[in-house]
Amino acid sequence: MPFKDPDHPLAQVDNLRRAIEAAGVALWSWNVTDDRFAMDERAFSLWGLDYGLEVKFEDLSARIHPADRDRVRDAFTATRGIVGAYEIDFRIVVREEIRWISARGLGDDTALHNGQTFGIFLDVTGRKQAEEGNELLAGEMSHRVKNLLAIATALTNMSSNSTANAKEMAVILTGRLAALGRAHDLVRPIPGDQGHSALLGDLLSILLSPYEDLGAFSGRIRVAVPRMGVGEGSATSLALVFHELATNSLKYGALSAEAGTLDLSGNSNGDDLELVWTERGGPKVTPPSGAIGYGSKLVNRSVSGQLGGTIAYDWSADGVIITIKLDGSRLAR
Repeated sequence: MPFKDPDHPLAQVDNLRRAIEAAGVALWSWNVTDDRFAMDERAFSLWGLDYGLEVKFEDLSARIHPADRDRVRDAFTATRGIVGAYEIDFRIVVREEIRWISARGLGDDTALHNGQTFGIFLDVTGRKQAEEGNELLAGEMSHRVKNLLAIATALTNMSSNSTANAKEMAVILTGRLAALGRAHDLVRPIPGDQGHSALLGDLLSILLSPYEDLGAFSGRIRVAVPRMGVGEGSATSLALVFHELATNSLKYGALSAEAGTLDLSGNSNGDDLELVWTERGGPKVTPPSGAIGYGSKLVNRSVSGQLGGTIAYDWSADGVIITIKLDGSRLAR
């Protein structure tokens, strides 16, 4: 029962328990002799176990993510030789949900009390997801910066080859870089403007316009897609995809050749949208070998994850053909 006197030692213990609950800390003790775990109710809930069950290390180990299981076993065994505090983070699987747990305690057998060692579990899922998101964002930003530098380099080289003097080159190069800037402005999310959208044809045309006059003739890039609106979320994902495809074409495909052509066509059937990217007149095409690059991963993730579609590659010797199938109803989001 609670004590009315706040200075009573047992009342202070109750307050400390409240502090532990407020911090989301789960308590455990491990009997190293018989391998039994004693845990509080929060720890049982964290592991997805019924409160009060007899629990041994292997019972918990069965719920640890397979990729982390051996590492955690080795770490817990090693804690008996560690002097002082230790901490290990790992994943567990609870009803198909992945949770991140941080286990903390004191090592070294000299720290045992009646054959038991003590520690806490913390649910650090939110922090780990934030860290993974930051790593993904940093990798994506690094990749996009490298791509933009590659595009700027290629535009500079091609502009220098097609102009007679530095002044003419500066005018043409500035125009091409400005077109890239307009494309990025078109698809940049505007805070608070939930209704912002672009037409699919306008979006794709502006994204590809900087490459239009890099060849021996005008009109080498053709865009013919159904007229439909694209929401800001989908526009950003589409921009990432086609920016990557155009970068690859400029580096290795049809847009790297004077006579190369690009045809981006589309058709719709109800809510289904199919976009076909066809390159012709460039270097001979060979399927890529080795591990998939970051750019390809970015394209695949954007199409399947953000847009809920599929992407397929046909490595024709005459030029790559890329078919993207999307749910048109999701593009307005």
